Amino acid sequence: MTAEANTRRSADDGSPAVPAVERPVVDTSYGPVRGVDNGTIKVWKGIRYAAAPAGDLRWRAPQAPQRWSEPADATRVGPVCPQPTDPRIPIDLGAPQGDDCLTLNVWASSDTEAGDGKPVMVWLHGGAYILGSSAQSLYHGAALASGGDALIVTVNYRLGALGFLDLSSFGDGFDTNLGLRDALFALQWVRDNIAGFGGDPARVTLFGESAGAGMVTTLLASPAAAGLFSAAIAQSSPATSIYDSERGRRFAELFLDALDIGRGEAQRLPAVPIEAVLAASKKVFDEVPARWPGTLAFAPIIDGDVIPAHPVKLARESRTHPVPLIIGTNKHEAALFRWMKSPLMPISPQALRAMFTEIAAEQPALQLPDEAQIRTAYRGRPKTIGMGVARDIGFRMPSIWFADGHREVAPVYLYRFDFAPPMLRLLRLGAAHATELPYVWGNLVGGPKDPTFKLGGLKAGKTVSARLRRRWMSFAVDGTPSASAGDPEWRPYRKEDRASLIIDASERVVDDLDRDLRLAWGDEVLSFR
Repeated sequence: MTAEANTRRSADDGSPAVPAVERPVVDTSYGPVRGVDNGTIKVWKGIRYAAAPAGDLRWRAPQAPQRWSEPADATRVGPVCPQPTDPRIPIDLGAPQGDDCLTLNVWASSDTEAGDGKPVMVWLHGGAYILGSSAQSLYHGAALASGGDALIVTVNYRLGALGFLDLSSFGDGFDTNLGLRDALFALQWVRDNIAGFGGDPARVTLFGESAGAGMVTTLLASPAAAGLFSAAIAQSSPATSIYDSERGRRFAELFLDALDIGRGEAQRLPAVPIEAVLAASKKVFDEVPARWPGTLAFAPIIDGDVIPAHPVKLARESRTHPVPLIIGTNKHEAALFRWMKSPLMPISPQALRAMFTEIAAEQPALQLPDEAQIRTAYRGRPKTIGMGVARDIGFRMPSIWFADGHREVAPVYLYRFDFAPPMLRLLRLGAAHATELPYVWGNLVGGPKDPTFKLGGLKAGKTVSARLRRRWMSFAVDGTPSASAGDPEWRPYRKEDRASLIIDASERVVDDLDRDLRLAWGDEVLSFR
């Protein structure tokens, strides 16, 4: 690593030159990159890890970019992967959209030097496999990296039809699971280059939330990911939302219909304007859960290559990579989808009944829990049951099923995030889907218009964040999610006691937290998703 320092001098009083920010340069396998060091944090943004997936590369596996010789400017984030906008999800993506989107960002404390061998945490953002970016201010890595215990890497990957549509049955020009292949390519970049930034390629924790967590649990079961990470964290993973090739083809046909392209004309797709691709993506994204409740239009597909079988099934067969895992969900996951009026999760009794009817039709031999079992387990009115079922079929039970299998090959730590400040409780959101993210990243206030702490709770929130970041960072260091003295010991999730950490204003460990739900759902529903 080399560093170039800019200086400034006062023209009025003749005072000595004052050091400004430094511009650290790191050589990578594709060429040097110049970042910025403000004295506390070093950061390199928008580092290209693969060629722009445009033209003939639009639906192909990621390719190495052309090498460069002069230091590339790495002081600004790169373009966001193209994606449709959704007024129900008004997020600031942090950068304009563009084809040259396969970039990543690296954060390190200023005292980190090449060869230090610090642990590395690689982040995969969420967004239902169709939205989001590594440039979102929520994922600004300064708070996580400032303690100097680990480097933080945030990754862009292809989304929607560009990343998770299976067109492979329509010709040779289409590869499968492109978003996952992008993540694998980025992890290979980390393996080959992170030592120059001060990281240890043998100590990489892959972590993500929602769709990003679904990618984590999927890669835990992918042979292609062997050796690329040594620990994993899955926050609210839709671990069972992985579909077979037949369902993937069905959704690909809907996409072709939306573009008015015949089955034999799929080779035209690379030349279709990106605006038309995104419009068709949005149409299919909205149509699929309306027709098939509880189903995502874009998700990983079992292709016999990157994904050989359902990840939960592989976990139950002890065929996942033997690395320590933190996995868990939020107490009120479904509340966010109700608040957004999103069709992604079936909450109404009609939608739930339609989902189970489809499951029974597709797999008649499957033993599904009956309504009496569900009602007994949830002990609530029908609308309460709907919220609980949506939460558990989408996130909680898949996480438990995955944990039950993976614990046979490596330590697993199960959690439930319960903390919610007064404003979120007033809005009936509580600990909804994604509400743990500000606490994990230490970025609690999203801006002057952020209402989260308008009714108080910021002091408690800072305490929760500090404790949660200590646990995540400790896990990255040695595979054990320790906290400070006085905090409860987070025991591994084992068959004997099924320990879960409840994360709230104060923490506690509860044995077999989900017993009634686990027994009501059983083990068989996992295979349909």
